[in-house]
Amino acid sequence: MTFWNNLKLTVLNALIGASDFVLRLLRPRPAPPLPQPPFTIPILLISYLPAKDGQIDIAVTGDVNGSVEAMREHVARTTEQVIAAMHEGSRYHGYRDPQAPPSLHYEIAHHLEFLEPLPTVPQPGQPTPMTDYTAILGRVNIRQWVEERGVKEVWLWAYGGSVRGWESNMAGPYGDISNSDRDPTDLPRLSKTYTVFHFNYQRGTSEAMESRVHQIEAILREIDYDLFWNKFVGRPGEGRCGWAHYPPNAERDYDWANPKLVWTDIEDWTPEGHGEKKQMNCERWNCDSLTWFIFWMQNLPGLNNGITYRGRPLTNWWTFLGAFDEAMANGLKLVG
Repeated sequence: MTFWNNLKLTVLNALIGASDFVLRLLRPRPAPPLPQPPFTIPILLISYLPAKDGQIDIAVTGDVNGSVEAMREHVARTTEQVIAAMHEGSRYHGYRDPQAPPSLHYEIAHHLEFLEPLPTVPQPGQPTPMTDYTAILGRVNIRQWVEERGVKEVWLWAYGGSVRGWESNMAGPYGDISNSDRDPTDLPRLSKTYTVFHFNYQRGTSEAMESRVHQIEAILREIDYDLFWNKFVGRPGEGRCGWAHYPPNAERDYDWANPKLVWTDIEDWTPEGHGEKKQMNCERWNCDSLTWFIFWMQNLPGLNNGITYRGRPLTNWWTFLGAFDEAMANGLKLVG
């Protein structure tokens, strides 16, 4: 009987141990603390400059040529201008408060350059191949950059004439919230979220910033469609804040230089529409797309915005751009 009793005890202890292990796995982990702004965003820059005799090979790019050195300078200059625009845009009402602090702080972690064509994959039914993001990121060991070195964004500088690509693309534990087709398999999925921006170096700072603003729109629309899209953006003609393509006085897409005056509460926006309205046209943003993007961003509820909705304070919406995983883990919303 001693043998059987010992066996029973052994099995019982094993079951208790297994149950305890399962319970530990199922027990909710405490959410990581929310960092405070400014949120640091390390960037991994990757440039593909297909070169032939010191020149960009237009036979590869389809529509971009010129010297490799000139393109390097263009990429470096535009990168710095986009960083500056993102910093400036994250300053809540920075156009009237010179002391308003930015909520975002970008740092270049590293820059990798390849003098060769972009890796691509054929797309069924499409004459133009798609950029192979999995191959690009696998080559640079993206797991190490994101999970060990804290990179949150990858800025891919390349061309667009002979390949397809997404303005923004995301992967991580909370899925793909981006301005793409949201294919869950087109980026390596890691334990931390990262976003890939595919910038076309044939274009400039405004076009790169337009991609950035579309990513902001995608995230905020996903978090709270009604509050962001219906109440902040509003419908054309409602005099709310508009979006990337549509300033408050716009009558069509990309209508950044419209001289028509309209009443809008963009500079004193509240969800219920109680803010002061002003007459405004494109002169407010110099009838310029880049200036519009920065002005629009500075009116997103940011740090110390002081806005309430149904008696509850609005959060700093830049948290979703600068600390996405922590915001999601804590169940943060656009309203506190």
